[in-house]
Amino acid sequence: MQPFVHLENLSKSFQEGDRQRIVLQQLTSGFDEGQFAVLLGKSGSGKSTLLNLMSGIEKPTSGEVTINGVTITRLKERDRTLFRRDHIGFVFQFFNLIPTLTVLENVCLPQELAGRYGRAVTQSACHLLERVGLADRHDTFPDKLSGGEQQRVAIARALAHDPMLVLADEPTGNLDEETGQRVLVLLLELTRAAGKTLIMATHSPEVLPFADRVFRVHEGHLIETSLSPHEAIPSPLHP
Repeated sequence: MQPFVHLENLSKSFQEGDRQRIVLQQLTSGFDEGQFAVLLGKSGSGKSTLLNLMSGIEKPTSGEVTINGVTITRLKERDRTLFRRDHIGFVFQFFNLIPTLTVLENVCLPQELAGRYGRAVTQSACHLLERVGLADRHDTFPDKLSGGEQQRVAIARALAHDPMLVLADEPTGNLDEETGQRVLVLLLELTRAAGKTLIMATHSPEVLPFADRVFRVHEGHLIETSLSPHEAIPSPLHP
C-alpha cells in the first residue's frame, strides 16, 4: 500500500548563471497518514524546497510527489493550486498574515477561498482561535500582535479548512525559545488530536522526542536517522 505522501525519484535544480545548482537529487521516501516527521538540515540544504515541492508550490526538475493517491506533479498549475487550497495547510516562518485583515478574517480566508461563507465558517474560525488562546483577539489586526500570537493565528489559519496534510517551515524560527516551545506544543496538540500528517522543517532540537521519524537533508539527499527520536534529547515540551 502506497504511503500517504510518496516521493519518487524527486529532484530539483536551479540555473545560476552558467552553472546548474542541484538542490535535491532522486529522493524516494514515504510518510504515512497521521505521522509527524521532522526535516533537519543547515540553511540552504533544501528543506524549504522539499516542502514547496510537496505542496505543489514548486515543480520538480524530475520525479513525482503523490498525496493520498493524487500525483500532484502531474497536475496543471491551476489544479495544483486547488489541491493545495483544499487539502494542505502551510505554516510559514514569517507568518504571512494579511495585514489589512483582522485575526478572524485571516483565519476565515482559506474557507472563503474555497467558496465557503456564512455562520458555520465564522463559528469554526472562532473555535480554532479559542483553541490557540486568542478568543479575545478576533477584531485585532496582525501588527498589534506579538510574534508568538501571530504564529498562533497562522496555525489556526493553516487548520481552518481541515487539511489532511500540514507542512511547517521553521515555524519557530522568528520566535524566542520560550515562545517557540509554546507554539510547537500547540501545533503538535492540534495536529495529533486530529490525526493529521505533519511534516516540519526545523532547527529546534526540542521537537525531536515527539517526532515519529527524523530525516536529514544533506547534500541533496534525504536521510532517515537511525537515532530514535523519542530518545534523542530531554525536552521541556509537554504536548
